[in-house]
Amino acid sequence: MRILVTGAKGLVGTALAEHCSARGDAVIGYDHKALDITDAAAVESVVVNERPEAVINCAAWTDVDGCESNSDKARQSNALGPENLARAALKANAAFITISTDYVFDGEKEGFYTQRDQPRPISVYGHSKLEGERRAQEANARTIVVRSGYIFGPAGKNFLSTVVSRAQRGEKLKAIVDYWGTPTYGQDLAVRLRELAALDLPGVYHVVNSGDGASFETFTREALRLAGLKSDTLEMVSGSDLNRPAPRPRNSRLKCLLSEAIGLPPLPDWHDALARFLSTDYTDP
Repeated sequence: MRILVTGAKGLVGTALAEHCSARGDAVIGYDHKALDITDAAAVESVVVNERPEAVINCAAWTDVDGCESNSDKARQSNALGPENLARAALKANAAFITISTDYVFDGEKEGFYTQRDQPRPISVYGHSKLEGERRAQEANARTIVVRSGYIFGPAGKNFLSTVVSRAQRGEKLKAIVDYWGTPTYGQDLAVRLRELAALDLPGVYHVVNSGDGASFETFTREALRLAGLKSDTLEMVSGSDLNRPAPRPRNSRLKCLLSEAIGLPPLPDWHDALARFLSTDYTDP
């Protein structure tokens, strides 16, 4: 398969390019410097000229608090960017996949969010990602939206990806106890993205590792345990104590209603995924 990947140097984009290359695919990777997805003309030129069979968008502005104070940039990157790619993919006769987020939900539900639940974003970031979903689908009926969240893995700079390295450096860690999501290993997400590209069945999919989900505290304690580090200095905090600019959903756990119906088994449990990350892929930055 010939696959064009945007955001190719990010956590998911890196994992995706490596996985597809290992499968024998021809991977055309573009990072932000090589292709600004907010530039519609540049996007169309690149996608049409490269003639991919699938375009997978891993590019986004994921700074949730940054988005809150710059809604225009958030909309350009997370809403108009996916629309530009979807239109270009249509002209190139390519399948299109864009990654969305669990933050399209308000977090008020108990249990897991599925495709039956109505999105109600509570942050600028969540609104921009939801708009990106809808714009892409309207621009190109051959669009697959993949919602995920709490993503960790090599090349990741977020808390979940760096908690062990920070603990190894002796940094004092604060873990949020009252916000829950479904941890997702970038490598497992990459495998599923490629599977969806091959199936080419448009729709909205929730792609996360299986299990009951985790709070930041639960994830951190398990990561430290697997790394052989003590957690007695871990400070537990409430999300509201941090006074962050952007609100987050307290519960954004996801479950997919479609994957098994089309022959895709659940991803491995997040505990297993975390163990693989720490034992085989993890290096202290």
